[in-house]
Amino acid sequence: MSSLRLLRSFLMVADSGSLASAADRLGLTQAAVSLQMRALEQEFGGALFDRSGRGLALNGRGRQLRPEAERLLGLYDEIRAGFVGEVGLTGEVAVGAVVSAMGGLARVVTVLKRSHPRLDVRLVTGKSGELADQVIDGRLDAAIVVELGGRAAARLDWTPLHVEPLVVLAGRAAGGRQAEALLAEAPFLRFDRSTPTGELIDRALAARGIAVKEFLDLNSIETIVELVRQDVGVTLVPLLKGADWQRDLRLRVVPFDGEEFVRHVGVIERHGRPRADLTRAIAEHLG
Repeated sequence: MSSLRLLRSFLMVADSGSLASAADRLGLTQAAVSLQMRALEQEFGGALFDRSGRGLALNGRGRQLRPEAERLLGLYDEIRAGFVGEVGLTGEVAVGAVVSAMGGLARVVTVLKRSHPRLDVRLVTGKSGELADQVIDGRLDAAIVVELGGRAAARLDWTPLHVEPLVVLAGRAAGGRQAEALLAEAPFLRFDRSTPTGELIDRALAARGIAVKEFLDLNSIETIVELVRQDVGVTLVPLLKGADWQRDLRLRVVPFDGEEFVRHVGVIERHGRPRADLTRAIAEHLG
């Protein structure tokens, strides 16, 4: 049991990057947490943290231990729940989401916590690639992202949630012009090129041979939509799940034909699925 306590403290220090912050969250003194980390390092035969900077960061050995510690503690929590009568989701989890999915995730977590009060969730937002890195190195248990490719995808499990087709958004002042005319003639509000969604938009425009009049490049779909409402320009973005743009009197939603131009959104987690229970619950509510 003492080893489990050491592992919980280890994860808290890894999350906070500080002995003082971890001690405060654990209700212990900083000296006690420091002694715990030294004991754990002795047990595992070497340093687990890089102490050369201002804070504490996991070194290679620590990054290797982290997912195993999470898996072991998750299994223990499940076993304990069965014996003491706890039903449902329990324990501490950290979940990330791209900005456009954070609202939906926050609503789901609110619902889950009402039914599972012993579930302690920390939410993080970021770009898909950044969130994937945090899942791989154990800083996040799971994340809702746009489908990834390359080496990151090969290192993660993927659970699809939904598909979002690209649409053209214009203000009501744009009149009844079709998608191609709107994109070619009005100032173009572009979503961040450095993201998978931005790359999808680039491919869609190139495939149609549409040359847009670049106006602003932004990294928030919600901000872009608000500018469209103000008739600043037009945009090409995914039709976000849960968005009620069609009923917005200040917006025109024009389909951008082409089944290949869709955004796939899903949940990523490390191989082994240490919190598959949480992933299933999120998928059921968001899918």
